[in-house]
Amino acid sequence: MPRTPFVPPRPIVTTAWKVHRAIARRGPGRGLWEPGQRNAWGALSLTTLGRRSGQERTVILGYLPDGDRWHTLAMNGWGEGHPGWWLNLRARPQATVTLPEGSTHAVLAHRAEGDEHQRLWGAWVALEPGIVQLAAGRRTPTEVVVLAPVR
Repeated sequence: MPRTPFVPPRPIVTTAWKVHRAIARRGPGRGLWEPGQRNAWGALSLTTLGRRSGQERTVILGYLPDGDRWHTLAMNGWGEGHPGWWLNLRARPQATVTLPEGSTHAVLAHRAEGDEHQRLWGAWVALEPGIVQLAAGRRTPTEVVVLAPVR
């Protein structure tokens, strides 16, 4: 049976998010990494528009590439409920991603479904088998979110 990944207490998770966003604001690509550099997955910056405020909201997310697209998990630090960035994307799927090398891309987001979901979720499970147990411990479904560049 796979080992359950360690999830720090919620105050540590939220503090880490704030610190990481502050580092990323120092310039394009700062505090981000490619898959395989620090972890099996990479870190990108996602900027959405707030569904209620209309203001830009930036978060740092783990991601995996899928051809010319990227995918991530809407997991809210393994806490209950959907993360705000995913609620923002559901209301307005247009967003911007910044990659570790500093490039910025307009994207259109969608929830992976069916075979696409199985394939992309399988990529995450292959890297960290314990996420199955973490996802099973939540009442909120863990969505796989695809970020496709706008052409």
